[in-house]
Amino acid sequence: MTLLQRAVVYDSDVERAEQVAAVLKILELEPLLIDHSALMRAVIQSPTSAPALLVGDVGDSLDWRELGAALREQLTDVPVVAYGSDEAAEQLAAAVGHSRVIRLPFPFKHQALAKALHVPAQAILEETGNVVMPTGTSSAIREVSRLIRQVAAHDSSVLILGESGTGKELAARAIHDASPRRQRPFVAINCGAIPAELLESELFGHEKGSFTGAIAARKGRFEIAEGGTLFLDEIGDMSLPMQVKLLRVLQERVFERVGNHTSIRCNVRIIAATHRNLEESISRGLFREDLFYRLNVFPIEMPALRERIDDLPLLIRDFASRNVNEGRGRVELTARAMEALGRHPWPGNVRELGNLIERLSILCANRRVDIADLPPKYRPAGVVEDLLSRADEAALQVATLPEQEPVLIDEFDDHEAFDMLAEVVSHETLAELPADGLDLRDHLFEIERSLIRQALTRAGGTVAHAARLLKLRRTTLVEKLRKFEMLNEAAATEV
Repeated sequence: MTLLQRAVVYDSDVERAEQVAAVLKILELEPLLIDHSALMRAVIQSPTSAPALLVGDVGDSLDWRELGAALREQLTDVPVVAYGSDEAAEQLAAAVGHSRVIRLPFPFKHQALAKALHVPAQAILEETGNVVMPTGTSSAIREVSRLIRQVAAHDSSVLILGESGTGKELAARAIHDASPRRQRPFVAINCGAIPAELLESELFGHEKGSFTGAIAARKGRFEIAEGGTLFLDEIGDMSLPMQVKLLRVLQERVFERVGNHTSIRCNVRIIAATHRNLEESISRGLFREDLFYRLNVFPIEMPALRERIDDLPLLIRDFASRNVNEGRGRVELTARAMEALGRHPWPGNVRELGNLIERLSILCANRRVDIADLPPKYRPAGVVEDLLSRADEAALQVATLPEQEPVLIDEFDDHEAFDMLAEVVSHETLAELPADGLDLRDHLFEIERSLIRQALTRAGGTVAHAARLLKLRRTTLVEKLRKFEMLNEAAATEV
């Protein structure tokens, strides 16, 4: 069947009609939005203008019998989809014929709508279905993903706001990948990283000899991104003279290379991003108000990581998998380590988290990461004390037995006592015995070393205080520190 070129959307709910239009664009159909019965009658009278009809709720404005007669007599091959209320769908079916009307719930499933409209859109849907959206299930990030999908089908300018490291470029790429321009280039440029005197050449290109060092003609980012998307990162750092030139390009869709007065037309979608408060910059005379309104057609606010801390486990999982794919070790965090990270303010946001997981994948490859393994800034004393105070007290006493002189693990001769120690720690550190078994003595050795490190951390490196936490004599703990080669982790004055 021939690919449909246009689909008429007749709905009194304008906002919903626009959402329907966005889906139609993903299916590579041209939507025609109508919310007035007179316009609907005009469309009906021109069969070539209505190859498909989608009807939502139209209230009492439409003569259903007239519409039904026109569709039965003139537009016999037009697919008719009803997605509004049950009452509206029933009225349409009664007028047009129940066999003609396809009832689909809104929001649409793309595959179902493509089938109803006889659109061979499998390849298109596979491409847009693989778009990498920001990771997370929090309400804040779900709203961002909804806005990305909603605006992707349109060519409207998008302004992505948010703190540094929140994933603004990832959001921009998702918009491009979900848009009809996805087959064309996505070109990014950081406006704050390029000196003001060179930014014009980077954006618009230059001719040979136009300035010192211009040894050959060069295309700018606008030409490279032709037909696709140009991402202007840190637009708030752009100089005022460049803002004027950019505004002209956005208004007239033409530009000139440096050293050439020939106008070049461009067809690019603009997505800009900044961590600055542009409205405040406008009041201080640092950003042009007219450029702000030109860019701020569709704003998207990227939430800070501290505002969606529930997404932390998913983000850590994604970063850990990425590190494995890049040849580094896999890391897994204990519940206490995860809780400690959940209390961190994350000034660097998702970028900071990604850097931390990469560091841990090198330092703690293929093992569980506990609080003591985290860098000091992620385990401040107050947080560590709070978490350890809620830990199983039996685990903190693993190095001693009740009413006995503390002894080292390798001094155990009493099998009953050794079994008791294994039972004490098993619930804290090992949920299930591996299928191929383990070396219990080595396992307990690692547990004891981990608990001593935690006690030192909680005690600020003071051996005497750590010994009290572990119910040990100070001299006994010093011997253990020598055994585990941990003397450098204790305060030198104490040791």
